[in-house]
Amino acid sequence: MNRPLRHVWLVIGVLFVLLFTSTTYFQVVAQGRLNAHGQNDRTLYNEYGRHRGPIVVDGHAIASSQESGDTYGYLRTYDPGAMYAPVTGYYSVVYGFTGIERTLNDTLSGEADALFYHRISDILSGRQGRGATVELTLDSAAQEAAWKALEGRRGAAVALDPETGAVLAMVSAPSFDPNRLASHDGPAVAESWTALNDDPDRPLTNRAIGGDLYPPGSAFKLVVASAALESGQYTADSEIPGPGTWQLPNSSAVMNNHASGGTEPCGPDDTSTLADALRQSCNTSFAQLGVDLGEEQLRETAEGFGFGERLEVPLSVTPSTIGEDLDDAQLATTSIGQYETRVTPLQMAMVAGTFANDGVTMEPQLVQAVRTNDLSTVAELTPKELGQPLSAANAAQMRQMMVGVVEDGTGTAAAIDGAEVGGKTGTAQWGEDRAPHSWYVGYGQQEDRKIAVAVVVEEGGYGSRTAAPIAKDVMEAVIRP
Repeated sequence: MNRPLRHVWLVIGVLFVLLFTSTTYFQVVAQGRLNAHGQNDRTLYNEYGRHRGPIVVDGHAIASSQESGDTYGYLRTYDPGAMYAPVTGYYSVVYGFTGIERTLNDTLSGEADALFYHRISDILSGRQGRGATVELTLDSAAQEAAWKALEGRRGAAVALDPETGAVLAMVSAPSFDPNRLASHDGPAVAESWTALNDDPDRPLTNRAIGGDLYPPGSAFKLVVASAALESGQYTADSEIPGPGTWQLPNSSAVMNNHASGGTEPCGPDDTSTLADALRQSCNTSFAQLGVDLGEEQLRETAEGFGFGERLEVPLSVTPSTIGEDLDDAQLATTSIGQYETRVTPLQMAMVAGTFANDGVTMEPQLVQAVRTNDLSTVAELTPKELGQPLSAANAAQMRQMMVGVVEDGTGTAAAIDGAEVGGKTGTAQWGEDRAPHSWYVGYGQQEDRKIAVAVVVEEGGYGSRTAAPIAKDVMEAVIRP
């Protein structure tokens, strides 16, 4: 072979190696980065051109895919949109996805590992690939009751099945219409996006599990009372101090006995039982009780309820906290749900559910089942214990005290005739010259039906007047269907 011919073959060989290397790089090494690139229209059309599985509540598809007749292939629609939007999130060709649409994207799109054999079956049979159906644990009646009761307010409501951890209701208000973000009209979507993000009421925030967490106010006294019982030093009948005012340790600040600023003592000789202190929501009693128990005991009990846990339900939940390295004055205000105590409504519903489940805290779960389009089950809810912050005997004492709050205390607006209802109200201070947040945390049960609930209304004032009636509506929807 002459020299010119060898040179030609050498050049061809080098070009072949370069071609092989570049092809391998772009198809293997850089595949993920190129697929995720925002300007890759092919990936975009491939993503939105697949049939997406529905999200279902009580047999009704609250999110589904319809043929769109445009370049995207399918349009995601939500019905009813705003009531479930904090859970479903949105699926947008412009702004991506949030909520269940995001956390279970692989399942809904059909790309999850658990659906591998189903995808192979579709390919071999020539069927168009379809995403799986995600059935949520939500109870449509409870969800609607919470949604209607919160109309026109800012706040959230969460309801749980105490025995399984199934989330029966998750409402955040105000909400938004995900259909406006799922539209294929780019300019209209951008306009809606801007309006939602500029709204000072933050409708895109799921207040039930995240955002700016809330001080729980007197609802946190449930955790303090549990810690007292678990310490072995107290029972529901133990006498504790409850003066009308109390100067905080090593501080010039004076605590009043009630959120209204009242200075009446909790009982004769400035004392009352633990049960009466909870029923009357005595600040000075629980502040002194928290200091007596100490930060370690209080933190251990709170963590048993799930405080500090990074939960995925599968939506990501912001951990609730009680502050760190507290001195006695800080511990006192922490014990009445103030200082740096910050919680999600989901966390407080878990607290209530623990009492109704004999002291066992269940891990909250939003997904009841995942099914393929031929109705075969891929996954089902499996109840999981998260912790046990108090014994069954002490949980029974807590229920007895909480029933007293509803029957003859601050929570009477949550009472349901013929049902066992226990709870605790809260009026949480949070800003100067701002009305306090309104709380109700409790449970209801009638025969074999149980529900735990937490309601917060921003700047709603007294929990007894605002949050408790909302909680009653949600509980009735479940225990009296």
